[in-house]
Formats: sequence, C-alpha cells, structure tokens
Amino acid sequence: MRRILGVCVMVVFAFFGFSVPSATAAEPVDVIAMINGQNAASANQQHPLRLDPGNPAQVTLTVTNNTAEPIDVAGVDFSGHVVGLSFFAFHTSVGLTVAPGETKNLNFSLELSELESQATGLINGTLTVKNDAGDILADIATVIDVRGSLVSVYGLFGLALAFLTVLTIVDAALAIARNGLPLNRWRRGMRFLTPGLGIGLVLVFTLSAFRVWVPTTERWLMVAAGFAVGFFILGYLTPTPETDDEDDELLDQDEEDVYDDGEGGGASSSGRASAGAG
Repeated sequence: MRRILGVCVMVVFAFFGFSVPSATAAEPVDVIAMINGQNAASANQQHPLRLDPGNPAQVTLTVTNNTAEPIDVAGVDFSGHVVGLSFFAFHTSVGLTVAPGETKNLNFSLELSELESQATGLINGTLTVKNDAGDILADIATVIDVRGSLVSVYGLFGLALAFLTVLTIVDAALAIARNGLPLNRWRRGMRFLTPGLGIGLVLVFTLSAFRVWVPTTERWLMVAAGFAVGFFILGYLTPTPETDDEDDELLDQDEEDVYDDGEGGGASSSGRASAGAG
C-alpha cells in the first residue's frame, strides 16, 4: 500500500511540477491578428469575423519575438475550410523583420471580392504567419461569417450533396418497394448507411450556410456519424425480404430435368454403340 501511495504521489508531483510551467511558457513568436478591429483568436459562433466581399479587410498583426534570433515575416495565409475541404484561400506577401525581444506591427489590406463566388455562411478559418523559408511562425484558428452568395462554390457543393443524397434515399425506397434488399442483414445496413451519411452532411452544410452554427470538426463528425450509424441500424433491423418459393421450386425442377436428360442421352449413345458392334 505504501509503495502504491508513493507512486501516486510521484505521478501527481510530476504532473503538477512539470506540466504547469510548460503550459505557462511563452511562445517563441507571439502573434495577435486584428481583422477589421476584431481579434481573430477570440472570434466565435456568437461573435464571428464578418467578411464582406464588397469591402477589403483591414488586417493588423502584432508580432513579438521571444527568441534570441531575429525573425522575418514573409507571408500571411488566410483560409476557410469545412469538413476538411478548403473553400477559399488568400495569400499576402509581406516584409517585416523583428529583432529579439522586440514587438512590431504590420498593417495591410486584404482584397475579398472573390469571396462572393467562393463561400457563404459560418465557416472555420485559419490565419497562418510564415517566415521567408515557409516555416509557420503562428497558426491562429478563428470563426468567419462570409457574406457571400448561395450560388457560390460552397452553396453549390451543398446542393450537389443534397441531390446525391436524395438519389440514394430514392434508391433505398425502391429497393424496399420491390423487395430487392439483400438477404444479409449487414449488407442491408450498409445499403442504408450511405443515405444516412448524406443526410448528416447536408444538415451540416445547411446549418452552416444559414449561419445557425459553425461546422467544427467535432460537430460535423458527430452529426455525420450519428446519422450514418442510425440508418445502418435501421437497415440492419429491416425485415428479411421474402423469397418466391414457387420460383425456387421451378428452378430446382429445371435443374433436375437437365440432369435427367443428360443421363438419358448417355444411355442412348451406349445403345447405338452396341448395335453398331453387333
């Protein structure tokens, strides 16, 4: 018991003794990004960064160099992504050198006219600051409210996904009506999994486009997986399709007739061979 308590004390000491200082350690390069006067890092679903394609975004970067060497800020990437797909990306080349222990500001304007045809709604965003070698100095996650068009790439992608989902639902419904589902329960479940996954993804894109929620990775995976599993279970539990016993009997009878004809033909051939020999 004493040994166990000793080990527990050492684990607790190691956790609090070593984890806390590392958590409070300063970042080598600290970057604060202000977009249209709003802190990008603090933007959330209730207070997202609003991007209007008709107005350029004013970006201010405050860069603090906590290293012993000067750093060069050469580029800034700003992108928006949903379900692992990137729907817009802007790159701005800049030139800023920050000496060790120094803090400098960088101001530039970001042209957003292309957003009109690229995306709309609440979208996950990332602002990435890179040096002249292409290494990442800072990666800032944010939430963006894009005031684009529903006929943008993002909107059309959602409509195409909805169309394909409707096709899979109709296909499953016709299979039920025609008694054409697989006899194996697992195969029936997989037949229903596809429309379930499609419904989940359509819901994710719809709620995002109408600014109801931000499709974070955890959210869209939970929704898509939930609908997929639910429809798989639905397909698994559907009654086993009935087979036509009469057709099975006719098929068996035809096979027996073919077998009997083969034996009779063999006997006749043997008889003709014997007659010829006589």
